[in-house]
Amino acid sequence: MERYCTGYSSGSEARNLQLILVAEPGQTISPAPGKIVTIFGSSKPVEGSHEYEDAVLIGRRLASNGISVCTGGYRGIMEGVSRGASESDVRIIGVTSAVFSPSPNRYVNVQVHTQTIFERLQKLIELGDGFIVLKGGTGTIVEFAMVWELISKEMMERKPIILATGFWKPAVDLLTGEFTSEGSEIGAQYVKIAKDAAEAADLMIKSLRNA
Repeated sequence: MERYCTGYSSGSEARNLQLILVAEPGQTISPAPGKIVTIFGSSKPVEGSHEYEDAVLIGRRLASNGISVCTGGYRGIMEGVSRGASESDVRIIGVTSAVFSPSPNRYVNVQVHTQTIFERLQKLIELGDGFIVLKGGTGTIVEFAMVWELISKEMMERKPIILATGFWKPAVDLLTGEFTSEGSEIGAQYVKIAKDAAEAADLMIKSLRNA
């Protein structure tokens, strides 16, 4: 059962917020019909930076094709994706946590509020029909690694994982070598590396259409 709650957001940050879902441990939440892409990336990029504008482009391109977006709901790449998606009529999902600020960025129109960072990670993965990974730090590493692990170990259904640009390529190359040495080369086949943000969005759209 989904529990709805109000009162987390106020002022300009709340003007587009339609619904807040409070995630209970072990609960499955599906706040949007159709396909949803979860995008991971740093909270540091600011408006006008290359990383932020890449996120805007991805959000815009996915949403213009009727695909809803899901992010961690806060600043940086998360805000950029949400901002780009806000130009179309789709759900813009922000998965927030009581560990951080309770208020998402002003472009989010569906907030999924969790209590812990572990529940937050679970919901980000659970909601995605595909995943795009942009530049980020340790938090983004955890998100990307968890998705890759769950899919490669067949603990969740296979879903597209697309890395926008080559930032993560050294890590992928290193792990691909490890997969090969372990005789499990198939694990490397679950990740695609795009040449830029536009290609990442286009590859995801194509993957979801063919699913």
